[in-house]
Amino acid sequence: MKLRQFVPILEWLPQYKRKDARGDLLAGLTVAVMLVPQGMAYGLLAGMPPIYGLYAGIIPLLLYAFFGTSRQLSVGPTALVSLLVLTGVAEFAEPGTPLFISLAITTALMAGGIQILLGSFRLGFLINFLSHPVISGFTSAAAFIIGLSQLKNLFGVNISRSNRLHEVIGSLFQHIGEIHYPTLWIGLGGILFIYLIKKINRSIPGSLLAVVIGIFIVWQFQLDQQGVAIVGAIPAGLPSFSVPDLSLGTVRQMFPLALTICVISFIESLAIAKMIEIKHKSYRVLPNQELIALGITKIGGAFFQSFPTTGSFTRSAINDESGAKSGLSSVVAAVIISLTLLFLMPLFFYLPKAILGSIIVMAVTSLINFKEARALWFQDRKDFLTLIVTFLATLFLGIQIGIALGVVLSIAQIIYKTSRPHVAVLGKLPESSSYRNIDRFEEATQQDEVLVYRFDSQLFFGNAAPFREGIEDLVTRQGKELKVFVLDASSITNIDSSGIHELKDVMSFLKNREILLYLAGVRGPVRDTLQKYGLVDKIGSKNFFLDVHAAVEYFKANSEKAADFWSKRAVQTNIKSKP
Repeated sequence: MKLRQFVPILEWLPQYKRKDARGDLLAGLTVAVMLVPQGMAYGLLAGMPPIYGLYAGIIPLLLYAFFGTSRQLSVGPTALVSLLVLTGVAEFAEPGTPLFISLAITTALMAGGIQILLGSFRLGFLINFLSHPVISGFTSAAAFIIGLSQLKNLFGVNISRSNRLHEVIGSLFQHIGEIHYPTLWIGLGGILFIYLIKKINRSIPGSLLAVVIGIFIVWQFQLDQQGVAIVGAIPAGLPSFSVPDLSLGTVRQMFPLALTICVISFIESLAIAKMIEIKHKSYRVLPNQELIALGITKIGGAFFQSFPTTGSFTRSAINDESGAKSGLSSVVAAVIISLTLLFLMPLFFYLPKAILGSIIVMAVTSLINFKEARALWFQDRKDFLTLIVTFLATLFLGIQIGIALGVVLSIAQIIYKTSRPHVAVLGKLPESSSYRNIDRFEEATQQDEVLVYRFDSQLFFGNAAPFREGIEDLVTRQGKELKVFVLDASSITNIDSSGIHELKDVMSFLKNREILLYLAGVRGPVRDTLQKYGLVDKIGSKNFFLDVHAAVEYFKANSEKAADFWSKRAVQTNIKSKP
């Protein structure tokens, strides 16, 4: 790998133009203004002191500017990953305790190491096996859970911590009489204020304004003395260097969570990076390098007290809209966060936790994708079912079970679709040499002595048996008039040893019925495999044709009872799926 591929900043920095600096400075400032309140909110969501959310917005941002392939992706704490940290680490430690903080930081280091390994071995493609309905169902359910997790901050009541919908709702009803109304009005006011600001102008930092107003109200009316929970004293200064705990016991405990965060954070980052790449078209986002870059940001951050980070949908979009041209915008944002930690932290003493809760609630609303579910209901019921199952499993069984079930569903979809590929019986179009699916083209006709069959998939162990069974069934129903079976192999891209065995059985089946076997449109690699197994000689090289028309014309020219017309009668395929 060339150094520029591993460190992309070496590619774009020498070409950097002075006119782009203004856009990067403005975008960096905008992202920093947005990240300060969000970072503190996500630190709270992750079960850690709010300042750790700001720690997560320094080193990861700086490192991604050097190693990331997206020019506008903004890395840092996010709602989804913060929730995963809370639910995963809380199984082993009480949130907010030194042990909890230590385990969260170790998880960042481990997740980063896994991502670097996946990227180094070019395994980024594995993420493609998580289907979009699974991702949509999971993120929508996670958004609900994140919102519900903030009810304790918005209502001012001690609700039981859980990542299951029914448990949170049940706990809320048990404490419904304990609602602290000043806290509730501040939280609801913060949600309404941020919502209205977004409606007026998305570029206005509504979250920061809500923080400023919330601090002023609590300070002015001394609401902290009336029971409104506030952030309180936050230590100023930059995060110190420390080595995370990598004892064997800790690694065993946190590995499942680290693996989960590795996958989810990469999906979250790649999705927004690809979306922005399409808009600019001046550079390429490389999935494997992104894995390495995200891994480096997590590992580097872990040594400076950062919990797991990833690319943010909202901040990346704002970064792009604000005119970011390169990773320098992330450097600017990191510098401003650092200055905030050094000089401005005392100003956040009276910040009400209800405002942080309202920021989180408004941030995750974009993750709920009702349009996707509605579209799938009308367009693809199988994918809709996958989305709903993942959604409900995540809501009622928990985050990690929802993810695991989503992975299983994605793999099951792949197995089902590859084991039951589309097939078609072809007929000849009138006054043409073209052959088309008789279920789609009513004008396509068949000759009684000829059966043309197309198999639209590679032929391998997963679908070899259905391949043979389908052919035997069709040939049997065609009747005794059938003289030649033409296999249109133009869509078969590969064939393995299981496919070879089943093809041999088809040959024997046709031979016993005295039916000729012709192969049309065989691709080079497939023909090489057939040659290796000796099937080219067994089938006969003269029985291989460039296309279906050539095969049928050859049969007609050499048949003693060659038909000179095409009949409308066609064998019923009973195949419901269509290409």
